[in-house]
Amino acid sequence: MANCKPQKKVLLLCGDYMEDYEAMVPFQALQAYGIAVDAVCPGKKAGDYCRTTVEDSGAYHGYQTYTEKPGHNFSLNATFDEVDFSKYDALVIPGGRAPEYLAINESVLNCARQFSDSGKLIAAICHGPLILAAAGLLKGRKCTAYHALGPVLIDAGALWIEPKTMMDCVSDGNLITGVIYKAHPEYIQLVVKALGGKIAGSDKRILFLCGDFMEDYEVTVPLQSLQALGCHVDAVCPKKKAGDFCPTAVHDFEGDQTYTEKPGHNFILTASYEGLDASSYDALVIPGGRSPEYLALDETVIALVKKFMQSKKPVASICHGQQILAAAGVLKGRKCTAYPAVKLNVVLGGATWLEPDPIDRCYTDENLVTGAAWPGHPQFVSQLMALLGIRVSF
Repeated sequence: MANCKPQKKVLLLCGDYMEDYEAMVPFQALQAYGIAVDAVCPGKKAGDYCRTTVEDSGAYHGYQTYTEKPGHNFSLNATFDEVDFSKYDALVIPGGRAPEYLAINESVLNCARQFSDSGKLIAAICHGPLILAAAGLLKGRKCTAYHALGPVLIDAGALWIEPKTMMDCVSDGNLITGVIYKAHPEYIQLVVKALGGKIAGSDKRILFLCGDFMEDYEVTVPLQSLQALGCHVDAVCPKKKAGDFCPTAVHDFEGDQTYTEKPGHNFILTASYEGLDASSYDALVIPGGRSPEYLALDETVIALVKKFMQSKKPVASICHGQQILAAAGVLKGRKCTAYPAVKLNVVLGGATWLEPDPIDRCYTDENLVTGAAWPGHPQFVSQLMALLGIRVSF
């Protein structure tokens, strides 16, 4: 991680059917910056999991509200009943459907009140502020949220700030609120700064190489983690332009011999692939999922990857992304890990295989960062930060 010994500690308040991104992105981004994060859920213990939801714009289908699909299973790393709230510097509350029922749980309301009474930071996004409303913590406070929450938050005494975009955030003293996961870059940056964090070296331009059915977490977690640091990030896909989207895949382990796949979010691209000037970027990131299988057959993709590797600029690739590196012939003589099923590609590509044990272990070999799967994002992002000279200090 960014710091050997975390100097700040955050509690992530979880529940079944919280929004997938709104739990995992802050959870892994803050860890990448060197902040300890404990994820808890009432009635559950460390090692249990919460089911999540993928909530996306219904406008893609002509609906009047957002759509909901099953997301990843989110593993908890602490037990709610054993937590000493006084040991934490901040409380972070994801949205989704979980806050609807957590808001009627007295132990949850007591948790929120303890953080408020001690003046510690509370950050809530999307439907998360419902919990703060139920705890009586919004009277006279400026806040925003998913727009449909306006009436209930106004009734709770909040000074409601109507969101102009889905990326809006509001900061009022020790309270930070955001509209939905699209607000994560500012939302997470506000959390880091409120905890006393100082960000240095983030004036970097980073390119993400995307494709249809890339893994949902493996694009958005590192992308928003880097944006939250202040980096300029462009996400591109062959044959697509800025404003188009790539459907993503949710890959998880649910008792079968291999991972399951479910539809993920629709990921909006930020730049056009055609006419791309690779020399204007400081690093390349390659998500995993199923997209690398066919991107590895695209000669323009191969040429792009070769340019980055030949220039010795940082390249970070995770999971199945190493299929592209192998096809580009840039792994010869390099040390590399990947999702275990991709070992054949890595070895035949001429690399020395590094076992991903445990699965969240990542490696840096000169300008190349590789990881096996999305549980490794904290190390993956932290190691890329180190290559780019980006630091978060407290």
